Amino acid sequence: MINDTEYIRQAAATRVQVLSEALPYIQQFTGRTIVVKYGGAAMKDSNLKDKVIRDIVFMSCVGLRPILVHGGGPEINSWLDKLGIEAQFKNGLRVTDAPTMDVVEMVLVGRVNKEIVSLINQAGGSAVGLCGKDGNLIKARPQGEEGIGFVGEVSIVKIKILETLVSNGYIPVVSSVAADDTGQAYNINADTVAGEIAAAMGAEKLILLTDTQGILKDYKDPSSLIPKVDIQEARELIANGVVSGGMIPKVNCCVRSLAQGVRAAHIIDGRIPHALLLEIFTDGGIGTMIGGSQFV
Repeated sequence: MINDTEYIRQAAATRVQVLSEALPYIQQFTGRTIVVKYGGAAMKDSNLKDKVIRDIVFMSCVGLRPILVHGGGPEINSWLDKLGIEAQFKNGLRVTDAPTMDVVEMVLVGRVNKEIVSLINQAGGSAVGLCGKDGNLIKARPQGEEGIGFVGEVSIVKIKILETLVSNGYIPVVSSVAADDTGQAYNINADTVAGEIAAAMGAEKLILLTDTQGILKDYKDPSSLIPKVDIQEARELIANGVVSGGMIPKVNCCVRSLAQGVRAAHIIDGRIPHALLLEIFTDGGIGTMIGGSQFV
């Protein structure tokens, strides 16, 4: 049986080993932009939320330039219910009529965004909350599908405000609401916003925090995780049905960002504590990394 002194010594040695393993990654990625899409269980579970926030602050403290992009579907649904507005979906998209758009903007920009900003600041970071309207960051256009209302796509990303913030040590927290040329607000998928911001910023990494382990060869078998694929292999996995359902838009989002210059995209399980640090700063990683052929 290990006595207390030996246990403390082993625990300390483990921490030193972890820090030593992280060093080359810190050196490699210092000064580089990392765009994180924050959502799923990591956004709802207070314990996981705390760890994501600490990971983001850690990244900033060791010289990386994190940008956090978020949605907030469950909280939107909660407020729609409180206000007596029925939540409707069509082909996986939230039907966003004018009253729903008002609630989406209120919840994402006014509540969720400011809570995340406050948590980062409490953890020792310096966060600034934004939506697509701020500094003309994102110009929206209608998604175009009939009957879904004010659901938008990203038309243009103007990165000046993000560059100003990250170059001065701030952590931008971006909610997925933007406006078109007339000022009409649109609800945009947060994965899409994260991918387009990563591309516009020339990010080192795009990381999607999800409620899945990554890409699985067999979605029923957790041990079938595919740790690395390139763009062509990712497209083939979609074509042959290995990637299906809700994973298709996430993989397509990653592929699109890579095609525009992002060096690597990661789909990781946000239900794992400190998932971001495990993926970025350890040799094994924990999810699926998608990269251009030259990087995988």
